[in-house]
Amino acid sequence: EVDAAAAKANANPEDMQAQFEYANALTGAGKMEEGMDVLLAMIAKNRAWEEEAARKQLLKLFDALGSTHELTIQGRRKLSSVLFS
Repeated sequence: EVDAAAAKANANPEDMQAQFEYANALTGAGKMEEGMDVLLAMIAKNRAWEEEAARKQLLKLFDALGSTHELTIQGRRKLSSVLFS
């Protein structure tokens, strides 16, 4: 599933739905950091897409990992940077 989602996302980097599906495939496969990076890139590109779906998904990942998990801490810093830059 990750390979198919990656191919679709890479074929059209402007397709936000494809990017979202790729991020979800990555996190579903346990590749949390990579999935977070895709979501962060989406937020930087178009924060409002689908009522901020990428940001909401990222927050769900933070919750699932827990507030003290290193990826959550790093991800929150990156998110702040994207939102307030």
